[in-house]
Amino acid sequence: MKKIITTRYLLVLSTFTLSLLLYIDRVCISAAKGPISESLHLNDQQMGWVLSIFALGYAVFQTPGGLLSDRLGPRIALGSIVCFWSFFTALTGAAWNFVSLLIVRLLFGAGEAGAFPGISRAMYSWFPLKERGIINGINFSGSRLGAAFALPFVAWMISATGWRVSFFILGAIGIVWAVIWYWWFRNTPEEHPNISDDEKKYILKYRQQAKDMQSKSAAISFSIIFGSDNVWLAMAQYFASNFTFFFCLTWLLPHLKLKYELALIDAGILASIPLIFGALGNYFSGWLVDKLYKQGTWTQSRRVPAMIGFILAAFGLIGSVYMSNIFGSVLFLSIAIFGADMTLSPSWAFCIDIGKTSAGVVSGTMNMAGNIGSFVTALAFPYLKAWTGSVTPFFLIGAGLNIVAAILWLRMNPEKSLI
Repeated sequence: MKKIITTRYLLVLSTFTLSLLLYIDRVCISAAKGPISESLHLNDQQMGWVLSIFALGYAVFQTPGGLLSDRLGPRIALGSIVCFWSFFTALTGAAWNFVSLLIVRLLFGAGEAGAFPGISRAMYSWFPLKERGIINGINFSGSRLGAAFALPFVAWMISATGWRVSFFILGAIGIVWAVIWYWWFRNTPEEHPNISDDEKKYILKYRQQAKDMQSKSAAISFSIIFGSDNVWLAMAQYFASNFTFFFCLTWLLPHLKLKYELALIDAGILASIPLIFGALGNYFSGWLVDKLYKQGTWTQSRRVPAMIGFILAAFGLIGSVYMSNIFGSVLFLSIAIFGADMTLSPSWAFCIDIGKTSAGVVSGTMNMAGNIGSFVTALAFPYLKAWTGSVTPFFLIGAGLNIVAAILWLRMNPEKSLI
C-alpha cells in the first residue's frame, strides 16, 4: 500500500513547484513596478498596459497551448513551454523602453499560456476522478503561495540586485525546472519506468473512462468546443474569477503602497496576505469538491464550492470599499480572494470532466476567457481611477461580475461531456 502513492504524488510535487514558479515569474513585474517606471519613465496608464499585455498574450494562446499538450503530451509540451517563458522572463530585464517591454511581456504571457492546460492533461492521465478536486486545489495553491512569496521576496531581491538582474535570475531557474521535468516525467503511468505495479493498477482502475486513453487522436473540433453551452458558461464564470484575482497580481501592491504611504517591502508583505488566503481557499475547495463527489453528487461537487466562492468574493470586494484603515481593507480583500480561489478547483475539474482526453484544449479555452478578464482588470483599475477619482467603481463592478458567475453555475453540468 505504501507504494501506491509514490509516483503520482511526486507528480503533484512537480506541478505544484511549476505553479509556484509560474506565479513568481508573473507577479515580479508588480513588485518591480516602481523601479521599472522610474528607469523607463513610464506613467501608471503605460504600466497598466505593461501589466495587461501579459494577460492578452496569455489569453490568446490558451487554446493553442492546451492543444499542444493534447497532441504532443505534457512531457514535451510543458518542457518546451517553460523554457520559452523563462527566456522572456530573463529578457524582461533587458527592456530599454515602453515598446520593448510591451513586446517582451506579450511573448512572456504567450509562453505561460500552456502551463495549466498542460497540467490538466497530465492530471487526466495520472489521477482518479475522485482525487481530482484536492489535486487541483494543491496545484493552484502553489500559484497563490508563489505570488505571496514573490511580492516581498522580489521586492527584497530588487533592492539587493536591481530589477534587471532579478529577472535574469528567475529566467535561469525556469530552465532548470524544464530540464528536470523532461528527464523525470512520462505522459502516462504505463510509460513511467519507476512506477510500481500496484500504483499503475490503481490508477488504471479508477481514472475516468480509461478506455478513452486508447484513442489515436486527442484532437477535438472547435465546432464541438464552441457549440457547447457548458464551455461558454465555464468561460463566462472564469472571466469573473480572474477579474477579481488578477488585481492582486498587478495593482494591489502599488495601490497599498501609494494609499497608505508604505515602504516597498512593507507593501509587499501586506499584499501577500490575500494570496495566502487564496491558497487556503484552494485547499478548502479541493477538499470540498472531493468530499461531495464521494457522497455521490458529481454535479453538486463542482457547483456548490464554486457558488460559495463567488458569493464570498462579491462580499469581500464590497466590504473592502467601506474600510477606512489598511488592515480592514486587506482583511476583506483576503475574503474576496479566498472566495475567488474557491472557484478554481471546481472550474478546472469541470473542464477535465467534460474534456477527458481533450482536457488540455478545453481547460485552455476556459482559461483564455478568464485571462481576458485579467487583461480588462489591469487596465480597468488605473483608467477607472483616473476617470472617476475613486477606486470604488472598480470594486463594485468586480462584485457584480461575481454575483452573475454564481448564477451561471446553476446551468453547468459536468456529466455532459464533449466526447
